[in-house]
Amino acid sequence: MDASIPDTARDAQSGTQPAHTDLEDVFAPFRAHAEKMISWAGSDEAHRLGHAALEEHAWADALEGARLLTQGHLDQRARTERRRDDVRDADGRRRPTVEPGHERRRLLIFGEVSTSRLAYRADGKDNLYPQDAELAWGVRSYSAGITKRVAEATAVAPFEQVADMVSAAGAIRLGKRQSEQLAVETAVDFEAYYAARRPEPCPDTTGLLISCDGSALPVRPDALRPATAKAHATRALAAAEHGWPDEPTELRRSRTRTAELAAVADIPPAPRTPGDVLGALFDPPQSGTATPGPRATGRTVFASVARPAAQVIADAFTEADRRDPARTRPWFAVIDGNNHQIETIEALATARGKKVTILIDLLHVQGYLWKAAKVFFYDKDPAARAWVREQTGKVLDGAARDVWVGIRRRATRFSYTATERAGADECADYLERKGNYLDYPAFLTAGWPVASGLIEGAAKWMIKDRMQISGARWGLDGAEAVLRLRALRGNVDLDDYFTFHLEQARRRNHATRYWPTDTPCEQPEALAA
Repeated sequence: MDASIPDTARDAQSGTQPAHTDLEDVFAPFRAHAEKMISWAGSDEAHRLGHAALEEHAWADALEGARLLTQGHLDQRARTERRRDDVRDADGRRRPTVEPGHERRRLLIFGEVSTSRLAYRADGKDNLYPQDAELAWGVRSYSAGITKRVAEATAVAPFEQVADMVSAAGAIRLGKRQSEQLAVETAVDFEAYYAARRPEPCPDTTGLLISCDGSALPVRPDALRPATAKAHATRALAAAEHGWPDEPTELRRSRTRTAELAAVADIPPAPRTPGDVLGALFDPPQSGTATPGPRATGRTVFASVARPAAQVIADAFTEADRRDPARTRPWFAVIDGNNHQIETIEALATARGKKVTILIDLLHVQGYLWKAAKVFFYDKDPAARAWVREQTGKVLDGAARDVWVGIRRRATRFSYTATERAGADECADYLERKGNYLDYPAFLTAGWPVASGLIEGAAKWMIKDRMQISGARWGLDGAEAVLRLRALRGNVDLDDYFTFHLEQARRRNHATRYWPTDTPCEQPEALAA
């Protein structure tokens, strides 16, 4: 053995640390590579290239240079790691048996490297590797750089494309399955992240909006909810017996699972009149008659396809608690009228002793008014639009009762049959059932929104645009991870979350394996060279 290269095993046992000058050889491969890069850049070959080929060649060389530099650093750490006599595991047992030369391959964005470290051993126990704790390596071989790129790409693209995107960004080849596994593992701290976060305070006059919605996505048979799986099996058995295929709508419904979304946002008040809203809904955009409505700030969206809807809505209320711990701000909810959502919001509000005013999304009400209009008017009749505008104005003025009474009266006066008046009756029944949640005058005066565009937009972006793509069939873990990562991206929290996730992973993978006072952050002398 060359005398300038220290004997790792001997140094580990003796506790000596080689001189820094004796370790410069670990960077020799990097120096040679750097000289090679410089030599090529000045060569005739390089001068004959266009900028595109020059860029590609330089980038490939740079990635290899980064790998060699990192490998040199890791080799140096391995050679200078000293044996410790005070390493204890989580049970408080000392680990006097130390074995050098335990190697592990790690994959970084610019290629594969190898680490060699001391193993602190005990019979029947997993080895402890203080060097791994210092470097905060994960359980898997993939680096934080790869994991973060996977998380960022998963928020916008299918897993197969994620693998290609991350691979193209470095000098590695990542598979689809590995991308999904990394995404699932990265998303595990979603709930803990928001539980630990403390939003900036807002003035007491700023409203606090809670909104929720459900949206279905196609899943594999093993990811169906029990009731849906049972119905699916019953339909499949019936189809096998009579030979007729299911109706397309029923078939799609039997293959989906509903994800729940809930959003919280701060709403600086922006009072409007019914005329302002009618102008925004019915007048041409260039007319200039629309008054700007309230704009949400500090939006946070929660989403889950695995957990019950009530738990997701409860997450939104917990976020509201964090934003307004003294409960001095006005809380309100704008939803599409789903009974379970209404019941859950009212129960959560009652549990807190906090008044939460619920409003049905005006656009949802409008949808029912158009159903009634189709009963009273011929298709494409301009008078239908004028009638819907008039009824919408009455609802905004707080006269919803006059609307549903008038609809029934009109259908009766013209002697429509039960079938002919079905759309009108459906509208009238809906308005009557939701009468307690149609206080538009109060919301307009307070400057609060009267439509649930925030959560509707979130549902479209998070689920329809990504998870309802043709041919998609989701497993539960993968779907949950994608929803969480898309929510983090939409909330503009992904970077902060990933920093939080790395710290949580360090605690799970390393700190919990050592005696509490011996963790790397609290007693570095026990674990670090």
